[in-house]
Amino acid sequence: MRDLSPGVVPYTVRTPRVVAARKLLRRRNRDARREFLAEGPQAVREALRLDGVVSELFGTPAALERHPDLVAASPRYSAVDDAALAALCDTVTPQGLVAVCAYIDVPLPAAPKLSVTLAGIADPGNAGTILRTADAAGAGAVVFPDDTVDPYNGKCVRSAAGSLFHVPVVRGGEPGAILAGLRGQGIRVLAADAYGDTDLHALADEGGLAGPVTWLFGSEAHGLSPELAAEADLRVKIPIYGSAESLNLAAAAAICLYTTARAQR
Repeated sequence: MRDLSPGVVPYTVRTPRVVAARKLLRRRNRDARREFLAEGPQAVREALRLDGVVSELFGTPAALERHPDLVAASPRYSAVDDAALAALCDTVTPQGLVAVCAYIDVPLPAAPKLSVTLAGIADPGNAGTILRTADAAGAGAVVFPDDTVDPYNGKCVRSAAGSLFHVPVVRGGEPGAILAGLRGQGIRVLAADAYGDTDLHALADEGGLAGPVTWLFGSEAHGLSPELAAEADLRVKIPIYGSAESLNLAAAAAICLYTTARAQR
């Protein structure tokens, strides 16, 4: 904890604690220390709900004054000047608060009824948005294999809007091996595929979504590799009733996950 009374000079970009935290913007440093940065009041608030996750909170004096509840809940907090805050963020307009957090990924939970497996997704914004949607749909796990963006990437954490701290996140592993492990738990693998041979709505009407499933989503640019798509039990397409060629990845994931969540309730 640091004194925030008037007259105390905020930390700068050269303060050792800021320098150390800034290194977490790089994945290799995150992995070495098993720590990452969570930016903004919403992410910080959700991180603080978990015991022992936040080790330090940095904020501009104005932001710390606006959020006394977050300051009170933090084990250590320090005021930083605007330049130092900007150096800890990878956004153009920082939200005033950044927390240093411990990694929270877990082994694959036993037989989640609804889960998501991401494959080859390079856009952290898409990955974070899907994580947020999975949380809203009640998913029991989101898997980030080795070929997918780091869930602790700053943009992914921001796009998840706090959901990173709600849903069990599984990190690492080869996608095919992950799917084999899920199938071994009796979980059906459904690949979202614009050219699939199974209609999502028909599948739901027939009761095909009632049991445990994992949705497999590929990159928006390239989709799933033929080899990985072949490992799915079904390749499922979302019906298009208008003239659009396809849906973007985040929209497709939301439809698939909510259709499944409804079928499982």
